[in-house]
Amino acid sequence: MQETNTLFLFPLVFVLCCSPWYLVAAKKQIKNLPGFDGPLPFALETGYLEVDEEKEVQLFYYFIESENNPKEDPLLLWLTGGPGCSGFSGLVLEIGLLSFDLQGYTDGLPSLLYRPDSWTQVSSVIFVDSPVGTGFSYSRTLEGFQTSDTETVRQLQNFLRRWLEKHPKFKSNPLYISGDSYGGKIVPALTLEIAIAKESYGAPFNLKGYLAGNPFTDMNFDFDGSIPYVHGMALLSDELYETTKKLCWGKYLHPSNDNCVKHLNAVAEVIKDINPYHILEPFCEPHSPRPGENHIRKFAKKLYEEVSFGDSGRPLECRESGYLLLNFWANNDTVREALGIREGTVVDWNRCTQLPYYTLDIQSTVSYHLNVTNKGYSALIYSGDHDRAIPHVGTQAWIRSLNFSITDDWRPWYVGGQVAGFTRRYSNNLTFATVKGAGHTAPEYKPKECLAMIGRWLSGAPL
Repeated sequence: MQETNTLFLFPLVFVLCCSPWYLVAAKKQIKNLPGFDGPLPFALETGYLEVDEEKEVQLFYYFIESENNPKEDPLLLWLTGGPGCSGFSGLVLEIGLLSFDLQGYTDGLPSLLYRPDSWTQVSSVIFVDSPVGTGFSYSRTLEGFQTSDTETVRQLQNFLRRWLEKHPKFKSNPLYISGDSYGGKIVPALTLEIAIAKESYGAPFNLKGYLAGNPFTDMNFDFDGSIPYVHGMALLSDELYETTKKLCWGKYLHPSNDNCVKHLNAVAEVIKDINPYHILEPFCEPHSPRPGENHIRKFAKKLYEEVSFGDSGRPLECRESGYLLLNFWANNDTVREALGIREGTVVDWNRCTQLPYYTLDIQSTVSYHLNVTNKGYSALIYSGDHDRAIPHVGTQAWIRSLNFSITDDWRPWYVGGQVAGFTRRYSNNLTFATVKGAGHTAPEYKPKECLAMIGRWLSGAPL
């Protein structure tokens, strides 16, 4: 733990004593990026916003204007999971219009490519490094790093309010809160907070709804859904599943007896080598962080110090190989200068950072989903159907617990004449959809299909 504390204290002292952070512009228009060939063919802005004056917390963001009609298209706030995974991860791996040239990479600074299946085709998107300590976000006080789910919600509302004050031309655009994985825990809570602020004192939010992908919601649903999921995907024998279900009474989060524990251990042994984030892909360590867990990359420092990508010993078929390029790129001095990063604020950038002082104090967001939709705001909940970490079985279970009536029953939805998943629409403007063949972060696996999904939903059209 001492080593982790030093990681935070060193940049803190450096900023307080030496770094002229106040001389650095709060936002910057980016025309060129290291690794991208030629001028950027889209409008990119990066910047910082102070969201807590007392604790001196600064959140860093990347903003990309809609490539279609930024004056009228919706404005999305995107929250990546973790907690502690950078918004840049969502930008280049999931819904943004940049990606790394993994196949062509050998060593040095990775090359960036334009990706056409970006959600910026239909919306403007703010990718924010949240909570504090994530990505390039930082605090000038140690107290600032002592944060939580509820504190993150409060700071993000401050962020949005201040961001809109600095970008008044987007105040009238429809606003949606979005994210996936652990971001799905913050999304409904933040949406409700914004809705209440709007109702209570007319806060300047043109809020219309929210969307969450494979969202961490409530372990009683999320974990309990994992056992029937792995059985349904033919990863468990009928006998082991039925016996485990009987002994555990269908409740697996808090085993009620020793025989239940014994069989759950047997289940874990059977599936231990299955990739939890996409059951069909190779299981390569280290993996993406499990939702709701604090995590640390023991090898993180070694990763971005490696000169040769091939020296990492990771085959290209491992999706995590591409994740390493984010560290290589963001820890390059030329990149940091181009992005307008305040010198000394973040020594070592990681795609996902351990947050040792973070408290997981929202145990369930089911009531948040209920309260927000009862207020008339639209919701889209989607699940990559090959994700075991937050399986669609558990997600559908908590949606059923809301007791909404079905207005459009289970049916396939299509992209290019092919089934892209299945969907069901409920009262209170809640839509659920699966994304066929996708893993835990669905747009990362099925970008074309997810762009079609979000485009239709934002326009009010059926999936």
